[in-house]
Amino acid sequence: MTTKNTTAQWPLTYKGRPLMRKDDTIYYGSMTEKYIIMLKVLESAKNKDLPVGTKVRVELQLTDPDISATDKVVKSTEKDGLYNAMDIASIWLERALHQK
Repeated sequence: MTTKNTTAQWPLTYKGRPLMRKDDTIYYGSMTEKYIIMLKVLESAKNKDLPVGTKVRVELQLTDPDISATDKVVKSTEKDGLYNAMDIASIWLERALHQK
């Protein structure tokens, strides 16, 4: 008798919000909300044969498809390390989504 694997494939999340990676770019948040974060790894170094982001650009962006790419960026910064970048990203996104 063969059984099927019925385990669902859950997306990667951080603090309850989805993460999607494409090459050196990580998107944090949901496109169904007003804002999303884009993290771009600008520099990386090897740590035990694994690449680790050492300089990361963080951008808070509007998700409106009718806005030009340059007008979508609400604010941006560069941080040393992915941990520092994710920390500010989660703060910015939380504040932007809960502003009145």
